[in-house]
Amino acid sequence: MKKLNKAVFILLAVSLVAVLLAACGMEAPAASDREAGGASSDTDSGAGRDSVDTDRESDDTSSDVSRESAHSSAPFTPAGIPEASGTVVEENDSAVIDYSNTMDGYVMVDFSKDTGNPLKVQVTGPTTTYTYNLDAGEWTAFPLSDGDGNYKVTVYESMGNEKYSTVLAASFQVTLDSEFAPFLHANQYVDYCNATDTMAKTAELTGGTTDTLEKVGRIYDYVIKNVTYDTQKAASVESGYLPVLDDVLASKKGICFDYAALMAGMLRSCEIPCKLVVGYSGNAYHAWISVWTDESGWLDDVIYFDGQSWQRMDPTFASANQGSAAVMEYIGDGNNYMAQYQY
Repeated sequence: MKKLNKAVFILLAVSLVAVLLAACGMEAPAASDREAGGASSDTDSGAGRDSVDTDRESDDTSSDVSRESAHSSAPFTPAGIPEASGTVVEENDSAVIDYSNTMDGYVMVDFSKDTGNPLKVQVTGPTTTYTYNLDAGEWTAFPLSDGDGNYKVTVYESMGNEKYSTVLAASFQVTLDSEFAPFLHANQYVDYCNATDTMAKTAELTGGTTDTLEKVGRIYDYVIKNVTYDTQKAASVESGYLPVLDDVLASKKGICFDYAALMAGMLRSCEIPCKLVVGYSGNAYHAWISVWTDESGWLDDVIYFDGQSWQRMDPTFASANQGSAAVMEYIGDGNNYMAQYQY
């Protein structure tokens, strides 16, 4: 009878987890965003643009051109904060792709001519294609999450009716200074560049210790104890939503994307490599994090140690369920998670 009661309790707890995931607010990318050909047909700078369907394969016809940029570059910034150095770029009258700092694990894009049309950036690495939304008029950093290898970055502008035209493309070879580089710098998904309150809170939490696991533990405990799950936001969040870390910190509530981005930003700001991972937990689209420590390497599956075993670092589940034994058992089972993208 005791075994039956325990099984029922675990089943109910896991069912609660599934409900929370369904309301997580994370939206699986459309087929056109998942495939390498979200839009295609490269053109030379300043040339006419070909209109194409968003579900076609991309033609790899862009030239690998390095030249001095005529556009102004971002000022010098400290380690971890991306900059558009202007040393190696591909550009035309509408956009600039700055790949001066690929060794640091990122590329930057600026679309300077605001036409009012939706924009996308596609980063195709050795194994995976990532598709992002892009706002005109500001530099945006995108991670080179696939590590070393050949990359192609393409900027697209919507022509309506789910058709996009190629604005600009650049192909280049990447050799990272460190495998951790993409997961230490700020990027569009983990944007701690201007999150001064978040970085200040991180410094407060991690003060007095140099131990990586101790820092991770303090940040993790703070997030799961102080940030609550926002079911109203999860029900209303729109596609293309990006977390603003200081807003999440101030409101002390958020969806799974907010939890994961906040923790990733806090950890990276104190120079701890951290991946924001997006994939599936059961049938629901979800976000979680993986952390590097010198003692254990990449903790892709588990991070929280309960005195007997490590548990997965999934701050959404842990917070929403107040660390209950059944939920922590679910979190700690790698079979319940399938990673698709890492940022």
